[in-house]
Amino acid sequence: METADPARGRDPATDSLVELLVAVDECVAELQDVRRRAEDLLGARRAGGSWLDIVSSEQRPLVVESISSVMATLARAGSTWRREEAHALHSEDVSINRIAAMFGVTRQRISALLRDRSADAVEEPSA
Repeated sequence: METADPARGRDPATDSLVELLVAVDECVAELQDVRRRAEDLLGARRAGGSWLDIVSSEQRPLVVESISSVMATLARAGSTWRREEAHALHSEDVSINRIAAMFGVTRQRISALLRDRSADAVEEPSA
């Protein structure tokens, strides 16, 4: 079980929270661009353009592709953070039942998160 190690500066939960913040910032920037581009699409549609012409002339990545990318990025970063947060709480002797109540999920889900985190640690040898 990997826990915070102040001497080595290792804290997987803090690391994953930092990664989550980076992902959120990137997604916010991407979504601002998506919003501007969606407004352009709406303007083209209100000007009488057909959806085929509008989408065919849209530059890649399409608005829909960008949204899917943002959702996938947030899902990955959020999942890692949730798993590391659950593990950090558990390593502080917080019960699985209490973590489940905090997260609003079942104790089985928390057990699965803890197993997933442990399986990842076994597969990745430490440096």
